[in-house]
Amino acid sequence: MRVVRTVEQLREAISFMRHTGQGAVGLVPTMGYLHDGHASLLRRAGEMCGTVVLSIFVNPIQFGPNEDYEAYPRDERRDLELAEREGADIVFIPSVEVMYPRPIRTKIAVSSLTTRLCGASRPGHFDGVTTVVAKLFNMVQPEYAFFGLKDAQQVAVLRQMVDDLNMNVEIIPCPIVRERDGLALSSRNVYLSAEERRQALVLSRSLQEARKAVEEGRAATTDEVRELLTSIISSSPLADIDYAEILTFPALEPLEGNLPLNRAEGEIIMALAVRFGRTRLIDNIIFTPKEVAALV
Repeated sequence: MRVVRTVEQLREAISFMRHTGQGAVGLVPTMGYLHDGHASLLRRAGEMCGTVVLSIFVNPIQFGPNEDYEAYPRDERRDLELAEREGADIVFIPSVEVMYPRPIRTKIAVSSLTTRLCGASRPGHFDGVTTVVAKLFNMVQPEYAFFGLKDAQQVAVLRQMVDDLNMNVEIIPCPIVRERDGLALSSRNVYLSAEERRQALVLSRSLQEARKAVEEGRAATTDEVRELLTSIISSSPLADIDYAEILTFPALEPLEGNLPLNRAEGEIIMALAVRFGRTRLIDNIIFTPKEVAALV
């Protein structure tokens, strides 16, 4: 495994791998503090690609002024151990000065998809995400890029960017990885106190109960789904709900009316964002087209 810290070193390492016939290049962009969810992305990339590039960069331009950029957890040594264990070939760890050597005056903004869910409460966040990911795509030139579906809105936004700008890369969404008790893995879980961690289990429980209610016909409208999600989450005293929504996916268009939502094209997502103390957690469940059809 080779660790590189400049764009020149990165391009040299990738060029060497390509010229030695290592096959397709897969990119796993992260902000570090890696966990088993990231490990699953690296494993998937290894299955599909001859060269796996992991990037570790806490991107300042996707954080708002009152968010946790400075406090975001970092542990390079631990990250490198996991990366090597999971078969990364190249690890790119740039500084802010390498990624943004001058004040950035060009940003990529995806409209519509970024006005809902996390985009509504984190203005400018997705402009920072799309801009840094586009920079990484230009630096690495991967055939595939791997992202976890815990942040399903991010996956939808990046797919839209790639499609709109004819980028020569395929976004590969990967399943959410959870703890045994159901909590979705997140680098920010480290912020949770023991009691917040216990109460945060209400996220996955609310999604599973709402899904069961939809499948059994007990939640007959989208309003009832939202109300059910909200009531279950609110049973945890420490939970502060940002949103609980049911939308089309990946278009992220609002759904209104009676289930089974025959007007929905493709998939349906139930998505949550909830704060426990200073920690904001997201989670979701996506109904596949086959599952949506089965609701009829």
